[in-house]
Amino acid sequence: MPSLRVQAAAFPIILVCIVLLVGDLAIASWVPLLLATAVWASIALVLVLSLASLWHAGHLIRPIRQLMPTVDTQGHLEFRSTTTAITPPEELRALSIVIDQIAEKQRRDDQAREKLERVRSEFLGNVSHELRTPIFAVQGFIETLLDGAVDDPAVNRDFLFRARLQAERLNNLLNDLIDISRIESGEMRMSFRMFDLQPFLRDFTNEMQPLARAKNIELYFTGNVLPHHEVNVYADKERVKQVLINLVDNAIKYSENGGSIKIELHNADPTHDELTVRVVDTGVGIAAEHLPRLFERFYRVDKGRARSSPGGTGLGLAIVKHITEAHHGRISVTSEAGKGSAFQFTLRKEPF
Repeated sequence: MPSLRVQAAAFPIILVCIVLLVGDLAIASWVPLLLATAVWASIALVLVLSLASLWHAGHLIRPIRQLMPTVDTQGHLEFRSTTTAITPPEELRALSIVIDQIAEKQRRDDQAREKLERVRSEFLGNVSHELRTPIFAVQGFIETLLDGAVDDPAVNRDFLFRARLQAERLNNLLNDLIDISRIESGEMRMSFRMFDLQPFLRDFTNEMQPLARAKNIELYFTGNVLPHHEVNVYADKERVKQVLINLVDNAIKYSENGGSIKIELHNADPTHDELTVRVVDTGVGIAAEHLPRLFERFYRVDKGRARSSPGGTGLGLAIVKHITEAHHGRISVTSEAGKGSAFQFTLRKEPF
């Protein structure tokens, strides 16, 4: 394909050649004696016009030629001239802006890809560590039993019980991994509908009573709304229940025998478009330095709190955060070591 300069100069030259050819044919038919002069004049005119057109085309495309090295090495356009100042056409200025925007988007995409790769590597490392612990524990128990402990009635049932607990922990971890993967990928479908939250929270509190009584913990529901007054929210019942199960289960785990857990419903302003649910416990509490990262996947708090835990998956609060955000709500925590914790999340009253 001819260069841009040749293409720009060719059209006026071809057009003039056609006009001169028509003129020479007209002269040949009307004044044959002037044909030779007309032909030589046409040739001279075409040569002059060709030189002028090539020069003008080169002047027009000079900014593009000067841009080419900059585009190849830097990824964006810069108008520069080593001889005379050139004012580029508006089209080239618009092209420069578009290419700069593409380059900036590419840089952002590269940064996001690098961040995603770091998160992925960290996530895989955490998952590998969390899976390895119960798998190695089960493997150790089974090997011990095979080495002869299975015939010892003093330890065989204990080892089998411990192996079952580790298998349950592994199953819970896999279920949480599936949940958080479905939530983050958008594959988990929410079934939003309007329902009265107050009886829902009362029923949930009753369901969790056996777990609380096992540790002699008082679990009760309260709120600043009238007993028979409807408090409708737009939410997915099963997912809200999943949030509450995680929060109350954690509160039971990290509360001492004889403590208390309170589920609160706050609807201080009935005209406001959201309300607040709080889970308040009198447990071991959380040190202030851990609060900003508490909802991160696999984040562990101090060793004292970790030792008091029967062994969670490290994903519960991350799932709680994702579900709350899917409901266009917010979740937060206030806590003080040794004085308990208060988790609160918001729900919307109207469809969104």
